[in-house]
Amino acid sequence: MRFSAATTADRLLPHGMAERIRPLLHKVDAIAFAGDTRGDAGRMSLIAFAIRIVSAFIALVSQVLMARWMGSFEYGIFVLVWVTMVIVGNLSCLGFHTSVIRFIPEYREKGAFDELRGIMLASRLFVLIASSVFALIGAAIVWLLAPELENYYVIPFLIGIVCLPMIALSDVVQGISRANAWAISALSPTYLVRPVLILAFMGAGLLLGYPPTARTALIAAVIATYTTTIWQLVTVTARADAKVEAGPKKILLREWILVSLPIFLVESFFFLLTNADVLMVGVYLTPHDVAIYYATVKILALVHFVYFAVKAGVAQSYAQITHGGEIAKLAAFARETVAWTFWPSLAMALFVLAIGKPVLALFGPGFEEGYPFLFLLIIGVVARASVGPAESLLTMSGNQNVCAAVYAMTLAINIGLNVLLIPQIGLWGAAAATSLAMVFEAAALSFTVWRKLGIVMTILAPRTTIAEKH
Repeated sequence: MRFSAATTADRLLPHGMAERIRPLLHKVDAIAFAGDTRGDAGRMSLIAFAIRIVSAFIALVSQVLMARWMGSFEYGIFVLVWVTMVIVGNLSCLGFHTSVIRFIPEYREKGAFDELRGIMLASRLFVLIASSVFALIGAAIVWLLAPELENYYVIPFLIGIVCLPMIALSDVVQGISRANAWAISALSPTYLVRPVLILAFMGAGLLLGYPPTARTALIAAVIATYTTTIWQLVTVTARADAKVEAGPKKILLREWILVSLPIFLVESFFFLLTNADVLMVGVYLTPHDVAIYYATVKILALVHFVYFAVKAGVAQSYAQITHGGEIAKLAAFARETVAWTFWPSLAMALFVLAIGKPVLALFGPGFEEGYPFLFLLIIGVVARASVGPAESLLTMSGNQNVCAAVYAMTLAINIGLNVLLIPQIGLWGAAAATSLAMVFEAAALSFTVWRKLGIVMTILAPRTTIAEKH
């Protein structure tokens, strides 16, 4: 007998309460058990949502412990290096970790299995080689610029660079999992297993007598990243190979690179935009300031995870519907994903404002200084949620070039405002720059989706229209 949220509520809850929530539970059942593309996307989004909730809790606990173990100064060094490694690792995929989400459903829909086998193999090899080159170049840059850097950053950056290839490889394997709607395989290694292992290895290091420094934390992060990525690669590869019959592989590297590079620009601008404030604080202010600001941003991740969960669940479905040529269905589905994103994000934003100050206090003395910045930052996060995963819709529908242009403008605004405001008003400047940039991003993406696809993708105008294309 199949599980049903509605029937379970009838059995377990008082009759009056069950009656009131039955319409909502029927919607949950419709999403969870539908056999169509919408059902696949809904299930993946729900799983991603659940993983992100657990991940947010794990991240919060682990970061609180790391901050208390190391103190704000060493914690700030660790944060700046680790955030930089995650950004560069993602960028060194050169867009392949996202383009596979578009190509795999397309090739499966067309029955192009030679190309399907080719993209799954080539994407992993290409990313591993490219990220290794990035790591070597990064190590050379750090070594050459060592006299210009603060001495407490040099060794931690060299340690962090060791894990770049594994961060990139994990991202592309995650993309292959998302393309197959394997939400747990896609998200749990990065968002559940890796942070737990970093915390465990750091704790073990301290018990063995290693000092509570950024260097120790980064060594723990490197070991955890290699362990997680190798396990993820082995399990996902075996599952993907079992799903496609053995046969010849057709490599269309030039075509894949031409599509991936604009996506690379989109992802680069987006990732830099998401983390630019932390990096800019590291440039202008002290590791202590980085620690306070990053702790504030980590709490804000409780709101962000809704957006990322929906994005993880719907990208593959956007691609599938687009290649099926059903424009009206795409428009209706896009509007629905905006609602999936906005209302939970709004609820989480209010919750975060309620708990923000005591949670920041858990990080240690002085961290509650970051609480006022939450009010400013949340405006931008809610604005982004109000247009749903619009950039995924543009990317999966072949409009990655214009999407890249939108993110380039947004990133330029963000960096420009950070350069202008941080030296003048410190962390308030970083928060203001980020929030204003996200408001611009949301407006620009919504306008671009309407211009390119004729879809009104904003919670403020929920009705969908299809523009005339001539």
